[in-house]
Amino acid sequence: MKINFQNKITLLFLITISTCAFAQKKQEGVSTEVVNVVKPYTPSISDAFKVKETPVLDDEANTKKGIIKYNIFSFPVASTFTPSKGKAEGVEKEEQAHLFSNYATLGYGNYGTFNAELFVTHELTSDQYVGGMFKHLSSQGGIKTAELEDKFYDTSLDLTYGIKKKDLTWNIDLGYQNQIYNWYGLPAGFGNSLTPSDRVLLINGINPQHDYNTLYFGSRINFNEGVFSEASVKFNNFRDDFGSSENRFYAKPTFNLLLNDKAIKTNVIVDYISGNFKKSYWNNTPIKYGFTNFGIAPSFVMNENDWTVNIGAGLFYSKDNENSNSKFLIYPQISASLKVVGDLMIFYAGAEGTLEQNSYLDFVDKNPFLSPTFAIAPTDKQYDIYAGLKGKLINNVSYNMRASYVNERNKALFKSNDYADINTSEPYTFGNSFQVVYDDMKTVSFYGELKAEFSDDVSFGISGTFSSYTNDVQKEAWNLPSIQLNSNIHFNITQKWYAGVNVFFVGERKDQQFYLTSLTLPDPNFTNTLESYFDLNAHVGFKYSDRLTAFVRANNITNNAYQKWLNYPVQGLQVVLGANYKFDF
Repeated sequence: MKINFQNKITLLFLITISTCAFAQKKQEGVSTEVVNVVKPYTPSISDAFKVKETPVLDDEANTKKGIIKYNIFSFPVASTFTPSKGKAEGVEKEEQAHLFSNYATLGYGNYGTFNAELFVTHELTSDQYVGGMFKHLSSQGGIKTAELEDKFYDTSLDLTYGIKKKDLTWNIDLGYQNQIYNWYGLPAGFGNSLTPSDRVLLINGINPQHDYNTLYFGSRINFNEGVFSEASVKFNNFRDDFGSSENRFYAKPTFNLLLNDKAIKTNVIVDYISGNFKKSYWNNTPIKYGFTNFGIAPSFVMNENDWTVNIGAGLFYSKDNENSNSKFLIYPQISASLKVVGDLMIFYAGAEGTLEQNSYLDFVDKNPFLSPTFAIAPTDKQYDIYAGLKGKLINNVSYNMRASYVNERNKALFKSNDYADINTSEPYTFGNSFQVVYDDMKTVSFYGELKAEFSDDVSFGISGTFSSYTNDVQKEAWNLPSIQLNSNIHFNITQKWYAGVNVFFVGERKDQQFYLTSLTLPDPNFTNTLESYFDLNAHVGFKYSDRLTAFVRANNITNNAYQKWLNYPVQGLQVVLGANYKFDF
């Protein structure tokens, strides 16, 4: 039976109406009310379990890659853009000053002062060179209060030959030095017991001149790789014109060993000295001395965070060859540093000791007015305990502060010789010379230093040391100052002119000298006091060219006739005019 479109619509309408009526018909016994849910809904997440197996992909599309073939067809593209040519910006380059290999200096001033220096070096091949240095400084004297001749000469010549290779450097040195001084420091009141004419005859009969001559030979070698790191040897022959002589041989090889991945640096020391003086101060008894010292000093470095610690020890065997005495000595050699605030503040501390072999040559370098009549012995520097801070206040200002406590046995001190009314032919027995005495000492000192580089043209520095001494036998720490200050400034005025000023201050020192007579006994509590002094020095220079420079040096500008040693006043204002010439061969 066919149902037309209109009948279909009618049937669909009737079905819809009947469905709605049935849905709205209420069930008997069921009432209507509102239900409020008061418990909040708390969602939870079920535990997730990791799949322990790697799934197998059967998708062939992921395993097979299609091969793609392509071709690039290049063809020109017309462009109307025309780039402009770039121009490099000019950079102002400072011309580097040429470093000359050689120079010569000449200067002349009042007191008959003459200064000459010549340094030359020449490359024989790309890794071999030779060099030489000649130096001379002399003065004809002229100190007003000096009654004896006070001129001096100091002349030296040094020659060297060296090799510089990739794996090592080696050089050999040969040198000679001649020094002439005068014992011009007569004590105050000398010869007052004589008649004026006899005193003049006595003084005119004193020839205070004495000469020192040094001949040395040395060598040094450095290896860049291997257990044997470096070594140095030196031999000195030192003599004076009063029959004294001294020979010293010193060798120090250094080894680097690996132990449990730690680099162990070991210094081996051999120090031999032998010498004699023709007579003692009061009689003709000769003085002989000789020591042989062997030492080994291993150490290693530990780095932990900002700490750097060097741990080591020094073991020495010292033999007195003249008296057949020997002893073993052990010293701490420990140091540490901590970067508290980077390079701005570094704390450092340590405890170090060593055996210091004294020599006639070393003493003369410090005091050329010694009499050749004293004993030579080593100093047992048991320990130097120190701590300090160093770093930078700002980039161009650095500082260093240090406190230390030093304990030394057999510390060498310079002390004036006594004198008496005894006929003598020796020119150093008139109270015008010094001896060396030894004592056990403890020293507490504080050191401070400040350096500033204000610019490339101005630099400044100041430092000071304050010391307190405790002696075992000697009444004072003879000729050691409790205060030492030093300050300097250097600046370039223009590209041609430069200048500098240096001033230093030395505090009071103590000495002791007796005039021995049969009438009175000396007071052992008596001491001589050397007054403190300032010494102001300055220099000005003019750079005429890269090669030629003229200069003026002025020393002791305040013209202060202070005494560096008892009865030895220094020269007053000294002015030296000179020039320096640099050149190449």
